[in-house]
Amino acid sequence: MIKVGIIGAGRIGRVHSESITKYVKGAEIKAISDVRVTEELKEWAKGMGIPNVYEDYKQILQDPEIDAVLVCSSTNTHAPISIEAARAGKHIFCEKPIDADVGRIQEVLAEVAKAGVKFQVGFNRRFDHNFKAIKNAVVNGDIGEPHVIRVTSRDPDAPPIEYVKVSGGMFFDMTIHDFDMVRYLSGSEVTEVYAAGGVLVNPEIGKAGDIDTAVITLKLANGAIAVIDNSRKAVYGYDQRAEVFGSKGAIQTANDTPSTAILSNASGVIAEKPKYFFLERYMQSFADEMACFVDSVVNDKPTLVNGNDGLQPVLIAIAAKKSLDEGRPVKLSEVI
Repeated sequence: MIKVGIIGAGRIGRVHSESITKYVKGAEIKAISDVRVTEELKEWAKGMGIPNVYEDYKQILQDPEIDAVLVCSSTNTHAPISIEAARAGKHIFCEKPIDADVGRIQEVLAEVAKAGVKFQVGFNRRFDHNFKAIKNAVVNGDIGEPHVIRVTSRDPDAPPIEYVKVSGGMFFDMTIHDFDMVRYLSGSEVTEVYAAGGVLVNPEIGKAGDIDTAVITLKLANGAIAVIDNSRKAVYGYDQRAEVFGSKGAIQTANDTPSTAILSNASGVIAEKPKYFFLERYMQSFADEMACFVDSVVNDKPTLVNGNDGLQPVLIAIAAKKSLDEGRPVKLSEVI
């Protein structure tokens, strides 16, 4: 049984807290911290069986009984807190992205290597049942050599403008999951990126300096080509699909829906819309990624989503932004 501290009690920090408490054997949460400790947070923590609530995350890092920390704080704090945690000898689960700056990511990875601690990045979609099925088919050779990878990722509604202004842009806060998914499903690295984007959902997003709709084409080292399409708003729900087409066939996934029931009558054929919210769609994957991290710590195994897996999607996002700004394909070698 390892003891865990969670840094950041926002939405994702609470999701991981619930995952560990309800679904993960071999770990217990000793403390959670947040910059704003409210009575509501204290009551919630009490209900989750978390004995300590701190305003200062350093109290977690200074606790010799805590073996591992989850860095679930704001994005701009991921890198510095991860470095402090490594120097404190704590194993680290870090939410994505590690940082938007490549130099800071490399500094984190150097400190992790120096400390000899486990480090896992929170790309939970690798643990989703649908995408794992595609990955297994590719690894098993069921579709032959991959030729085309398609990833569709469309949110049910655009985020608040306040979030858009500080998120780093759509490529960093949304498409970064899809960049990781292309690497995961293809088993290859991205070598070149071409991005086209526009503001078709909300003009305020454009005024904030971002886009809300994009198609990104990626060339891979193994010769395959990937296509990602994104939208901030799909009126029918959370649209999350993928396909790998290869020399021997293809495999694709449909959206998860509340049920598979289909009504057929004189008016038409009617099926359920996709699940609306990412927590509905991916809750099991959050639990599975946390179980994987705990297993890596307890049994001294390599993490399945390592530091390089955290670095590569950021490089792709930087290349995509450069491509969008300059209207041309950008090789990853230009941004490394």
